[in-house]
Amino acid sequence: MPMKFALTHPFSCNYLPEQDEQLIVLSEQHALNPLNYDALLNAGFRRSGEHVYRPHCPQCSACQSLRIPVASFQPSRGQKRIAKTAHGITHSLSYQDQPNYYPLYERYIEARHADGSMYPPSKEQYQQFIQAPWGSPLFVELWQAQQLVAVAITDQTQYALSALYTYFAPELAHLSLGTLAILRQIEIAQALGKQHLYLGYQIDACSKMNYKAKFFPHEKFIQGNWYRIDSGR
Repeated sequence: MPMKFALTHPFSCNYLPEQDEQLIVLSEQHALNPLNYDALLNAGFRRSGEHVYRPHCPQCSACQSLRIPVASFQPSRGQKRIAKTAHGITHSLSYQDQPNYYPLYERYIEARHADGSMYPPSKEQYQQFIQAPWGSPLFVELWQAQQLVAVAITDQTQYALSALYTYFAPELAHLSLGTLAILRQIEIAQALGKQHLYLGYQIDACSKMNYKAKFFPHEKFIQGNWYRIDSGR
């Protein structure tokens, strides 16, 4: 059965305030499964909660889906340093939400994103945000001793992992736990035999998004095609 899509009305862009944003959205979420979600990821789509979308802005093409071909990933010096500094931080996997996740998420949003659309946090908003139409996402837990210090929520499909959101203990920001979470997701994707880790949309003009483009090689979805970028030079 073919999937049906709709086009939203223009609204103010969350990342580039001078621009208006329009989205193509999947209008029948119940038809989604891991296989056709793979196809949508490959076509530049992403999800937030049950909403699967892709930017479709007539006057702007700044949002570019970015993915890492995990088999050929090479960490930079800075990423190696982060991994070495965090050698005592272990990770484990869960296939369902746990009671200790939301308090960490709440602290993270209140400390780091009080000016964003996810503030103020609530359990209802959190649950709506993480739920997937076809089942439960994968939760990558980062532990320091006996303390949960970060959670990376990622979707698992047949061919890929797709990073949805990462939150961490705000007092440990000096450990670069966001970068560490991506490095661990790359490791997990490699161990699971996945082809890609999708990181969502990269916007060069938005400083908050630039961390995604520091993982090489990566591929960007530009005007209907994936283009490989091997280094930042």
